[in-house]
Amino acid sequence: MDTIDLLRLVHPALAVVWVFPVIGMTSYFAWQTRQRRQAAIAKQKTKIPPVVGLEHVKIGRWLAASVVGLALIGLAHPITKKLINNQVWASNPFRVVFIGLMFAFTVATLVMLYRAKPPLWRGVFAALSSMGLIILGCQPEVFRRSNEWFVSHYYYGMGAALLMIVSVAILPEIYKSPAWRRAHIFLNTIALLLFLGQGITGARDLLEIPLTWQEPFIFQCDFANKTC
Repeated sequence: MDTIDLLRLVHPALAVVWVFPVIGMTSYFAWQTRQRRQAAIAKQKTKIPPVVGLEHVKIGRWLAASVVGLALIGLAHPITKKLINNQVWASNPFRVVFIGLMFAFTVATLVMLYRAKPPLWRGVFAALSSMGLIILGCQPEVFRRSNEWFVSHYYYGMGAALLMIVSVAILPEIYKSPAWRRAHIFLNTIALLLFLGQGITGARDLLEIPLTWQEPFIFQCDFANKTC
């Protein structure tokens, strides 16, 4: 494998080694937290310790940052590769600078989201970091499989990342209102389904992507008729 092929493995490797285990831990503590809350409402004794709620919040915040970071890494590889191969710096340096600034902007606004306390600023930074992620995802170098969006690794990943940003933004509100808590549960249930889809579509895409030295030959094939 060439260096470019090894770099292509960074995104899926981090997903398998770090993000998916954290998803499992977050889901486990979420279920434990809900079970303890239901037992408290029914005035029943439970062996689930009170600390599960705090652990769920802490690991959930790790998960949200990890998912957004993983999405940025997944976007950075194809964008950087094609910008270099097409020598975009020579023809359009403004676009290269703009993309670099958008990556920095998205990371900075996500950090500010984690630090913000007032609801207004949490909403502002959530919107800005989401906007940065979407703008980067709309770059022509990114393969989106738009004709099959319903089985697209890109759209599943982008949806999950945006839901993680929203979850961080509304986190303090779930302690103030049952409606916000139900919204939190609903949104993160959808995110969990998207994560499951990510595992399937990601494995499929790895199977479909040829090694760099194979690309000139593979791309001569007739993909519609599945012949070479």
